Amino acid sequence: MAQQPLPTGREPILLRPSRSSATIAGMKSSIGMVGFDADDTLWRSQDYFDAAQLEFEGIVGAYVDLQDSRARARLYEVESGNIALFGYGVKGMVLSMIEAAVELTGQRIGAADLHRIVALGKDLLRHPVELLPGIGDAVEEIAARHPVVLITKGDLFHQEAKVRQCGLAQLFGRIEVVSEKDSATYARLLDEFQLPAREFVMIGNSLRSDIAPVLALGGWGIHVPYHLTWEHEVAAAPPADTPQLVQVADASALAEAVRTIAASMAVARDGSAAGAG
Repeated sequence: MAQQPLPTGREPILLRPSRSSATIAGMKSSIGMVGFDADDTLWRSQDYFDAAQLEFEGIVGAYVDLQDSRARARLYEVESGNIALFGYGVKGMVLSMIEAAVELTGQRIGAADLHRIVALGKDLLRHPVELLPGIGDAVEEIAARHPVVLITKGDLFHQEAKVRQCGLAQLFGRIEVVSEKDSATYARLLDEFQLPAREFVMIGNSLRSDIAPVLALGGWGIHVPYHLTWEHEVAAAPPADTPQLVQVADASALAEAVRTIAASMAVARDGSAAGAG
């Protein structure tokens, strides 16, 4: 199937699903929709950000002692404080790097080095999209049985570009680029989808952004960890016996995890029906 063009506005990206809605509706499953995160769930991302941070530290290290100046910690503090203004993504990170560099060096940093920081951001925006092993097959298998939606946060233009390049866009019935991934955002989306939380499954690498908010609403989460995690996304893990949380090692286990959840939903549904009878 040919990949659908992406719009350039801030409206949700609507793409043709891999199967007709009638076909999907006919499938016997209590799962109404499966959501996927994008960065570090579908493709590599944090690797590039971590490399840029090391380069940033190398630039600032020409002016100050990195340990004495707490350069890494201060950059994170500036980034966190700026999220409400700049949002997530490369552009906000670069603006925070410039602010932190000026502060850390006592305004001594040169124009050429500030330009190097801007170049770091441009390189990040151009980095290739590299799908994680097995994720293409996993999304395709899950999309063959359930409606799937992509929910990601970050810079709109950058996320659209990555979606366009990843080769999976045609599998998603809807693609949402949101400013934050919290319970309020998921509740709004589920309301738009006309879907109760108990019928929604979210797949992602971030406990903070992908899993905990959905569990709080009564939905299901499949946590597939990535080997790198931005400090802002670190969160306490839910109890291991959380009934609506499934942990998997990598993408190869995702389809089976979704089948397990569907089976659990069916058992609960049949039990409720029997009790009502």
